[in-house]
Amino acid sequence: MSIADARALPVNEMVTDASEGYLTADGRRIGGVIMEMRNITLRFGGVVAIKDISFDIREGEIRAIIGPNGAGKSSMLNVISGFYHPQEGEVWFRGQRRPRMRPYQVARQGIARTFQNIALFEGMSVLDNIMTGRLNHMKSSILTQALWWGPAAAEESANRAQVEKIIDFLEIQHIRKTPVARLPYGLKKRVELARALAAEPRILLLDEPMAGMNVEEKEDMSRFILDVNDEFGTTTVLIEHDMGVVMDLSDRVVVMDYGKKIGDGTPDEVRGNQAVIDAYLGVAHD
Repeated sequence: MSIADARALPVNEMVTDASEGYLTADGRRIGGVIMEMRNITLRFGGVVAIKDISFDIREGEIRAIIGPNGAGKSSMLNVISGFYHPQEGEVWFRGQRRPRMRPYQVARQGIARTFQNIALFEGMSVLDNIMTGRLNHMKSSILTQALWWGPAAAEESANRAQVEKIIDFLEIQHIRKTPVARLPYGLKKRVELARALAAEPRILLLDEPMAGMNVEEKEDMSRFILDVNDEFGTTTVLIEHDMGVVMDLSDRVVVMDYGKKIGDGTPDEVRGNQAVIDAYLGVAHD
């Protein structure tokens, strides 16, 4: 099945409600706002990476961030995940202003991510890499974990069972004991997705999950992203350069250019936005 066939109806045909979310044409209920970026400005010395950008993310949707290279997309993802702290503006999560947090504190709130450049433990097996995604769910002390005694043993068994479910879900049973260093690029990307899912995130951040993939690998990854959203209801924020993928997967798209927001809406609305066409899509004027 092609990416375009993954959903039966155009995603832009939706009934909207500002407070309660919206209903997509294929019958998916998108909830209320789970996160808001309010007037975010981020500077690195004299360079403005993000300038006064606001947008929201609704529970259960696939929200894409697109734009040319250097537009500030990854910087925005780093603000969401706590790697960067904006000089101006606020991040609101589940109705509350989020204070300045380190990345591990943001992860404990239920926000997990993958990286543009694969960040796995190359010498460890697939299974052990995915197990690291369960760290925030492990309550036993380091000593009891090392001794694998009593509650620690039961806890590890429960976490391992959860990881095995993810391995089955992403169809990587055949490589579960393989060192990551031996895997081809496309499978490494899938393992990184598995590790993020092991954290059971409320919001999943995907930074160019299909970069460097061939067509078949992109179709597989697209299917898994849709399956994660359908099966678990996971809210997903996606950065991706492949416009075919973005327009087929996303419920809403925010467009950045030189650190500014130049478009925000459904895929069809973005496709018809002349500012977006001029800056990024490259479609001729009518």
